[in-house]
Amino acid sequence: MKIKFVEEKIMKGMMLVTTLLVFLFVGSILFTIIKNGWPALSWEMITSLPGGGFYIGKEGGLLNAIVGSLYVVGASTVLGLIVSIPVVFYLNVYLRRSSRFASLARLAFDVLFGIPSIVYGAFAFTIMIYFGLKTSLAGGIIVITLLIIPIFIRSMDEIARELPQDMLHASYSLGATRYETIKVVVRQIAPGIATATLLSIGRAIGDAAAVMFTAGYTDSIPVSLSQPAATLPLAVFFQLSSPIPEVQERAYAAALILTIIVLILSILGRIITNRFSKNKIQ
Repeated sequence: MKIKFVEEKIMKGMMLVTTLLVFLFVGSILFTIIKNGWPALSWEMITSLPGGGFYIGKEGGLLNAIVGSLYVVGASTVLGLIVSIPVVFYLNVYLRRSSRFASLARLAFDVLFGIPSIVYGAFAFTIMIYFGLKTSLAGGIIVITLLIIPIFIRSMDEIARELPQDMLHASYSLGATRYETIKVVVRQIAPGIATATLLSIGRAIGDAAAVMFTAGYTDSIPVSLSQPAATLPLAVFFQLSSPIPEVQERAYAAALILTIIVLILSILGRIITNRFSKNKIQ
Protein backbone atom coordinates (compact mmCIF):
# COMPACT_ATOMS: atom_id res chain seq x y z
CA MET A 1 0.00 0.00 0.00
CA LYS A 2 2.84 2.33 0.89
CA ILE A 3 4.61 1.57 -2.42
CA LYS A 4 1.49 2.48 -4.39
CA PHE A 5 1.23 5.73 -2.45
CA VAL A 6 4.85 6.60 -3.30
CA GLU A 7 4.31 5.71 -6.97
CA GLU A 8 1.24 7.94 -7.08
CA LYS A 9 3.18 10.83 -5.58
CA ILE A 10 6.03 10.36 -8.08
CA MET A 11 3.66 10.26 -11.05
CA LYS A 12 1.80 13.32 -9.77
CA GLY A 13 5.09 15.17 -9.39
CA MET A 14 6.17 14.20 -12.93
CA MET A 15 2.88 15.43 -14.37
CA LEU A 16 3.22 18.70 -12.49
CA VAL A 17 6.78 19.21 -13.74
CA THR A 18 5.88 18.47 -17.36
CA THR A 19 2.88 20.81 -17.14
CA LEU A 20 5.08 23.59 -15.77
CA LEU A 21 7.63 22.97 -18.54
CA VAL A 22 4.91 23.35 -21.17
CA PHE A 23 3.76 26.63 -19.62
CA LEU A 24 7.39 27.74 -19.42
CA PHE A 25 7.99 27.07 -23.12
CA VAL A 26 4.76 28.79 -24.16
CA GLY A 27 5.46 31.71 -21.87
CA SER A 28 9.02 32.14 -23.18
CA ILE A 29 7.79 32.14 -26.79
CA LEU A 30 5.09 34.72 -26.04
CA PHE A 31 7.55 36.83 -24.05
CA THR A 32 10.04 36.87 -26.93
CA ILE A 33 7.38 37.78 -29.50
CA ILE A 34 5.83 40.52 -27.36
CA LYS A 35 9.17 41.94 -26.24
CA ASN A 36 10.49 42.29 -29.79
CA GLY A 37 7.24 42.87 -31.65
CA TRP A 38 5.30 45.28 -29.46
CA PRO A 39 7.68 48.28 -29.88
CA ALA A 40 7.43 47.95 -33.67
CA LEU A 41 3.68 47.39 -33.73
CA SER A 42 1.51 50.38 -34.60
CA TRP A 43 -1.75 51.21 -36.31
CA GLU A 44 0.19 52.12 -39.44
CA MET A 45 1.81 48.68 -39.38
CA ILE A 46 -1.64 47.04 -39.53
CA THR A 47 -3.36 49.36 -42.00
CA SER A 48 -0.72 50.25 -44.60
CA LEU A 49 1.21 48.47 -47.34
CA PRO A 50 4.98 48.00 -47.09
CA GLY A 51 7.34 50.40 -48.78
CA GLY A 52 10.80 49.84 -50.20
CA GLY A 53 10.56 46.06 -50.58
CA PHE A 54 9.70 43.41 -48.02
CA TYR A 55 13.36 42.37 -47.53
CA ILE A 56 15.02 45.78 -47.09
CA GLY A 57 12.08 48.18 -46.74
CA LYS A 58 11.60 49.94 -43.42
CA GLU A 59 8.47 51.90 -44.28
CA GLY A 60 4.79 51.05 -44.37
CA GLY A 61 3.07 48.13 -42.78
CA LEU A 62 1.94 44.53 -43.16
CA LEU A 63 -1.55 44.95 -44.58
CA ASN A 64 -0.65 42.89 -47.64
CA ALA A 65 0.39 39.91 -45.50
CA ILE A 66 -2.64 40.18 -43.22
CA VAL A 67 -5.12 40.31 -46.10
CA GLY A 68 -3.25 37.59 -47.98
CA SER A 69 -3.36 35.27 -44.96
CA LEU A 70 -7.09 35.86 -44.52
CA TYR A 71 -7.68 35.20 -48.23
CA VAL A 72 -5.75 31.92 -48.19
CA VAL A 73 -7.10 30.66 -44.88
CA GLY A 74 -10.71 31.69 -45.50
CA ALA A 75 -10.95 30.14 -48.94
CA SER A 76 -9.08 26.96 -48.02
CA THR A 77 -11.22 26.45 -44.91
CA VAL A 78 -14.44 26.69 -46.91
CA LEU A 79 -13.13 24.34 -49.60
CA GLY A 80 -11.81 21.94 -46.97
CA LEU A 81 -15.21 21.76 -45.27
CA ILE A 82 -16.99 21.22 -48.58
CA VAL A 83 -14.75 18.23 -49.34
CA SER A 84 -14.35 16.79 -45.83
CA ILE A 85 -17.90 16.74 -44.46
CA PRO A 86 -19.31 14.44 -47.21
CA VAL A 87 -16.36 12.07 -46.72
CA VAL A 88 -17.01 11.85 -42.98
CA PHE A 89 -20.71 11.16 -43.56
CA TYR A 90 -19.91 8.52 -46.16
CA LEU A 91 -17.52 6.71 -43.80
CA ASN A 92 -19.89 6.79 -40.82
CA VAL A 93 -23.42 6.73 -42.28
CA TYR A 94 -23.25 5.02 -45.66
CA LEU A 95 -20.51 2.51 -44.78
CA ARG A 96 -20.12 0.17 -41.86
CA ARG A 97 -17.55 1.69 -39.52
CA SER A 98 -15.60 -1.57 -39.40
CA SER A 99 -15.57 -2.13 -43.17
CA ARG A 100 -12.23 -2.71 -44.87
CA PHE A 101 -12.63 0.26 -47.19
CA ALA A 102 -13.34 2.60 -44.26
CA SER A 103 -10.25 1.30 -42.43
CA LEU A 104 -8.06 1.80 -45.50
CA ALA A 105 -9.47 5.29 -46.01
CA ARG A 106 -8.71 6.25 -42.41
CA LEU A 107 -5.18 4.85 -42.75
CA ALA A 108 -4.65 6.92 -45.89
CA PHE A 109 -5.84 10.10 -44.19
CA ASP A 110 -3.59 9.35 -41.19
CA VAL A 111 -0.62 9.15 -43.55
CA LEU A 112 -1.62 12.39 -45.26
CA PHE A 113 -2.05 13.99 -41.83
CA GLY A 114 1.59 13.29 -40.98
CA ILE A 115 3.18 14.43 -44.23
CA PRO A 116 5.18 17.67 -43.70
CA SER A 117 3.72 20.77 -45.29
CA ILE A 118 6.86 21.36 -47.34
CA VAL A 119 6.15 18.10 -49.16
CA TYR A 120 2.69 19.40 -50.09
CA GLY A 121 4.33 22.59 -51.31
CA ALA A 122 6.94 20.75 -53.37
CA PHE A 123 4.27 18.50 -54.89
CA ALA A 124 2.05 21.45 -55.81
CA PHE A 125 5.04 23.35 -57.17
CA THR A 126 5.94 20.40 -59.42
CA ILE A 127 2.38 20.30 -60.77
CA MET A 128 2.43 24.06 -61.34
CA ILE A 129 5.68 23.84 -63.29
CA TYR A 130 4.30 21.00 -65.39
CA PHE A 131 1.27 23.07 -66.39
CA GLY A 132 3.26 26.28 -66.73
CA LEU A 133 1.51 28.04 -63.85
CA LYS A 134 3.03 30.87 -61.82
CA THR A 135 2.90 31.39 -58.07
CA SER A 136 -0.48 32.86 -57.22
CA LEU A 137 -3.20 33.22 -54.64
CA ALA A 138 -5.04 30.28 -56.23
CA GLY A 139 -1.95 28.08 -55.84
CA GLY A 140 -1.69 28.96 -52.16
CA ILE A 141 -5.38 28.26 -51.57
CA ILE A 142 -5.22 24.87 -53.31
CA VAL A 143 -2.14 23.62 -51.48
CA ILE A 144 -3.43 24.76 -48.08
CA THR A 145 -6.77 23.08 -48.82
CA LEU A 146 -4.94 19.82 -49.54
CA LEU A 147 -2.95 20.31 -46.35
CA ILE A 148 -5.94 20.74 -44.03
CA ILE A 149 -8.37 18.22 -45.56
CA PRO A 150 -6.80 15.29 -43.61
CA ILE A 151 -7.05 17.35 -40.41
CA PHE A 152 -10.72 18.04 -41.06
CA ILE A 153 -11.58 14.45 -41.90
CA ARG A 154 -9.73 12.71 -39.08
CA SER A 155 -10.86 15.19 -36.42
CA MET A 156 -14.54 15.01 -37.43
CA ASP A 157 -14.34 11.27 -38.04
CA GLU A 158 -13.16 10.59 -34.49
CA ILE A 159 -16.17 12.51 -33.13
CA ALA A 160 -18.58 10.77 -35.52
CA ARG A 161 -17.28 7.33 -34.53
CA GLU A 162 -18.20 8.04 -30.91
CA LEU A 163 -21.87 8.37 -31.83
CA PRO A 164 -23.79 5.29 -30.67
CA GLN A 165 -25.01 3.03 -33.46
CA ASP A 166 -28.37 2.86 -31.67
CA MET A 167 -28.94 6.49 -32.60
CA LEU A 168 -28.60 5.68 -36.28
CA HIS A 169 -30.73 2.55 -35.95
CA ALA A 170 -33.43 4.51 -34.12
CA SER A 171 -33.48 7.08 -36.91
CA TYR A 172 -33.83 4.36 -39.55
CA SER A 173 -36.53 2.56 -37.55
CA LEU A 174 -38.62 5.73 -37.56
CA GLY A 175 -38.57 5.70 -41.35
CA ALA A 176 -35.87 8.34 -41.84
CA THR A 177 -33.72 8.17 -44.93
CA ARG A 178 -29.96 8.29 -44.80
CA TYR A 179 -30.06 11.94 -45.85
CA GLU A 180 -32.44 12.73 -42.98
CA THR A 181 -30.22 10.74 -40.63
CA ILE A 182 -27.29 12.90 -41.68
CA LYS A 183 -29.15 15.93 -40.30
CA VAL A 184 -29.26 14.20 -36.92
CA VAL A 185 -25.58 13.36 -37.13
CA VAL A 186 -24.69 16.97 -37.98
CA ARG A 187 -26.24 18.25 -34.77
CA GLN A 188 -24.25 15.71 -32.77
CA ILE A 189 -20.87 16.27 -34.39
CA ALA A 190 -21.19 20.06 -34.61
CA PRO A 191 -18.68 20.53 -31.74
CA GLY A 192 -16.28 18.26 -33.61
CA ILE A 193 -16.72 20.30 -36.79
CA ALA A 194 -15.98 23.49 -34.86
CA THR A 195 -12.89 21.92 -33.25
CA ALA A 196 -11.65 20.56 -36.58
CA THR A 197 -12.14 23.98 -38.16
CA LEU A 198 -10.15 25.62 -35.39
CA LEU A 199 -7.28 23.12 -35.73
CA SER A 200 -7.26 23.49 -39.49
CA ILE A 201 -7.25 27.29 -39.38
CA GLY A 202 -4.39 27.23 -36.89
CA ARG A 203 -2.38 24.92 -39.16
CA ALA A 204 -3.26 26.88 -42.31
CA ILE A 205 -2.58 30.40 -41.07
CA GLY A 206 0.78 29.45 -39.56
CA ASP A 207 2.19 27.49 -42.49
CA ALA A 208 5.05 28.98 -44.44
CA ALA A 209 6.65 26.06 -46.30
CA ALA A 210 3.71 25.19 -48.57
CA VAL A 211 2.74 28.74 -49.57
CA MET A 212 6.37 29.66 -50.17
CA PHE A 213 6.37 27.42 -53.23
CA THR A 214 2.85 28.20 -54.44
CA ALA A 215 1.60 31.63 -53.34
CA GLY A 216 4.81 33.57 -53.80
CA TYR A 217 5.16 36.99 -52.14
CA THR A 218 4.26 40.54 -53.04
CA ASP A 219 4.12 44.00 -51.48
CA SER A 220 0.59 44.56 -52.78
CA ILE A 221 -2.82 43.03 -52.10
CA PRO A 222 -3.90 40.54 -54.79
CA VAL A 223 -7.03 41.49 -56.69
CA SER A 224 -7.35 38.21 -58.59
CA LEU A 225 -6.59 34.53 -58.04
CA SER A 226 -3.78 34.63 -60.61
CA GLN A 227 -1.70 37.20 -58.71
CA PRO A 228 0.87 36.28 -56.02
CA ALA A 229 -0.11 36.78 -52.40
CA ALA A 230 1.83 37.54 -49.23
CA THR A 231 1.13 35.80 -45.92
CA LEU A 232 2.15 36.57 -42.36
CA PRO A 233 4.35 33.45 -41.91
CA LEU A 234 6.28 34.36 -45.06
CA ALA A 235 6.60 37.95 -43.83
CA VAL A 236 8.17 36.62 -40.64
CA PHE A 237 10.48 34.30 -42.59
CA PHE A 238 11.73 36.83 -45.13
CA GLN A 239 12.03 39.83 -42.83
CA LEU A 240 13.65 37.95 -39.96
CA SER A 241 16.40 36.79 -42.36
CA SER A 242 17.09 40.39 -43.39
CA PRO A 243 20.38 41.90 -42.15
CA ILE A 244 18.64 45.20 -41.30
CA PRO A 245 17.56 45.44 -37.61
CA GLU A 246 14.50 47.58 -38.39
CA VAL A 247 13.23 44.98 -40.85
CA GLN A 248 13.79 42.24 -38.27
CA GLU A 249 11.62 44.19 -35.84
CA ARG A 250 8.87 44.18 -38.46
CA ALA A 251 9.15 40.38 -38.54
CA TYR A 252 8.45 40.20 -34.82
CA ALA A 253 5.53 42.58 -35.30
CA ALA A 254 4.15 40.21 -37.95
CA ALA A 255 4.62 37.30 -35.55
CA LEU A 256 2.74 39.22 -32.86
CA ILE A 257 -0.13 40.00 -35.24
CA LEU A 258 -0.27 36.32 -36.24
CA THR A 259 -0.35 35.28 -32.58
CA ILE A 260 -3.19 37.71 -31.83
CA ILE A 261 -5.21 36.40 -34.80
CA VAL A 262 -4.74 32.80 -33.63
CA LEU A 263 -5.73 33.79 -30.08
CA ILE A 264 -8.92 35.48 -31.33
CA LEU A 265 -9.79 32.46 -33.46
CA SER A 266 -9.18 30.15 -30.49
CA ILE A 267 -11.54 32.15 -28.28
CA LEU A 268 -14.21 32.22 -30.98
CA GLY A 269 -13.75 28.48 -31.50
CA ARG A 270 -14.30 27.81 -27.80
CA ILE A 271 -17.44 29.90 -27.78
CA ILE A 272 -18.85 28.17 -30.86
CA THR A 273 -17.94 24.72 -29.51
CA ASN A 274 -19.65 25.38 -26.19
CA ARG A 275 -22.75 26.64 -27.99
CA PHE A 276 -23.00 23.58 -30.23
CA SER A 277 -22.33 21.22 -27.30
CA LYS A 278 -25.74 22.10 -25.87
CA ASN A 279 -27.38 20.13 -28.70
CA LYS A 280 -25.28 17.03 -28.18
CA ILE A 281 -26.96 13.97 -26.71
CA GLN A 282 -24.86 12.50 -23.89
